[in-house]
Amino acid sequence: MKKKLLIGFYILIVMIGVTVVIAANGFKGKNAEAVQAGEKVYKLNCAICHGETGKGEGAKVGTAINSQVFLSSSSDEDLTNYIEYGRPEAAMPAYGPRLSKEELKNVVAFIRNWQKGEKKFDVPDPVAGNPANGEKVYRMSCIQCHGEEGAGKQKMGTALANPEYLKYNTDKQIWINTAYGRENTRMAPSLKGLEGVRQLSKKDISDVVSYIRSLEKQ
Repeated sequence: MKKKLLIGFYILIVMIGVTVVIAANGFKGKNAEAVQAGEKVYKLNCAICHGETGKGEGAKVGTAINSQVFLSSSSDEDLTNYIEYGRPEAAMPAYGPRLSKEELKNVVAFIRNWQKGEKKFDVPDPVAGNPANGEKVYRMSCIQCHGEEGAGKQKMGTALANPEYLKYNTDKQIWINTAYGRENTRMAPSLKGLEGVRQLSKKDISDVVSYIRSLEKQ
């Protein structure tokens, strides 16, 4: 009887120890193994630009991907596409040739582990606007960081005319990024009523999205 109790006690201690280790690393749940494997991939390939905590604090240029707006508006498939195909014109290499499908899946699990909850966004459906007016709003409110015709500016704003950006982002996602901004970056909210310098109406933002989308054809 005592032997059984000792064995049971030993198993309990081991289980507690494993739980503590996982909790200490911030990994929990059924996806913990993938998250832990993804952390290794992230540190080897992504941290140099996006930072150890994903807030864009890396030694090289990289945007913040530990953003609740970004994570809530991006599916796992979106994150996979961003990593696999990259944005070469914005200094983001394509990791498809470098990483296996399993490694891609794991690093996405690691990035997703940063998400604290599901943010809700009030987005027009469909997102439809006037690109001519959108260009005017863009020149007044966006060009300082994102450059002429969405070419982007290093350490200022991403290249919006980037083919990969336009291919792997829906109009809804571009609208959310414009309206709600992205924490830990220069991109503050633009929607009227939110805490941002720009106070654009929903229509203005839809017009800007239509203008950005028109750059795809140029």
